Amino acid sequence: MTKPMVLVAAAALVDVDGRVLICQRPEGKQLAGLWEFPGGKVEPGETPEACLIRELNEELGITVTKACLAPFVFASHEYETFHLLMPLYLVRRWEGVVRALEHKAIAWARPNGMDAYPMPPADAPLVAWLRDLI
Repeated sequence: MTKPMVLVAAAALVDVDGRVLICQRPEGKQLAGLWEFPGGKVEPGETPEACLIRELNEELGITVTKACLAPFVFASHEYETFHLLMPLYLVRRWEGVVRALEHKAIAWARPNGMDAYPMPPADAPLVAWLRDLI
């Protein structure tokens, strides 16, 4: 049986100290309490970049331009009822102050310290790439 493909765009916001922003999923949502990279589902007719610009504004209250989204790596993970394809973009520049508008909490973590934050199965493998390349 073929599972539906879900396209989700995610961002690794990297601050001047090399820390990466991760967000805790709120209660009542699937995978609540786990830590993830901010982003969301790509809507029909929307590009991953447009999705991230929209989602980062909605979730964190920041403004990001397409020029500041650098494609980095992607995750391909099979969940029970769907297959997730998730490009991860590096973002080093944005306007505004990062705030948790839709998440339970946010944290700035060094890639080599992210093991302390339980993540969904699709997000977790991306940490090794961050650890090696930023």
